[in-house]
Amino acid sequence: MPGSTPLSSDPIAEAKRQWLSHGWAGAADGMAAVTSLMRAQQLMLGRVEGTLKPFGLSFARFEMLTLLSFTKDGQLPMASAGARLQVHPTSVTNTVDRLERDGLVTRSAHPTDGRATIVTITPAGREVVAGATPALNSTVFEQPGMSGQDLSELIRILARFRRQAGDFVDPPVPPDPL
Repeated sequence: MPGSTPLSSDPIAEAKRQWLSHGWAGAADGMAAVTSLMRAQQLMLGRVEGTLKPFGLSFARFEMLTLLSFTKDGQLPMASAGARLQVHPTSVTNTVDRLERDGLVTRSAHPTDGRATIVTITPAGREVVAGATPALNSTVFEQPGMSGQDLSELIRILARFRRQAGDFVDPPVPPDPL
């Protein structure tokens, strides 16, 4: 936990040692990498959630408000929002339910597709995200806890992993103009 007393040794290094001693050398590095990523995610999420708590937001709620604030009209079909945020439709519904309960978004029927629902950021939602974004930028995103070189390398490595896992494809290279 952030803020707690650091452990006297790295438990992931000890787990790797145990993997090796149990004859799982082929899996030891992968276990250490996956476990390290999971722990790093916990540490980062703790920082993010701590920063957003005074604004009454979780990271999922912040992401939804930010996405909506970036759109031209402040609205998107819920399915499109879920696709862009890469979350399950149930998670989108739960996030929108909470944001709507707090008056930060509204829902309406899609004007041409009877099966779709439009989610729209409210002025209160814009105000909350306008306050939360500088706080998150200054306390987490501008100070992620690693050097710029390490950060760039990590971004490249994780993007390559995500691409290879089928998370996204590189956009086609546009042809040269005639």
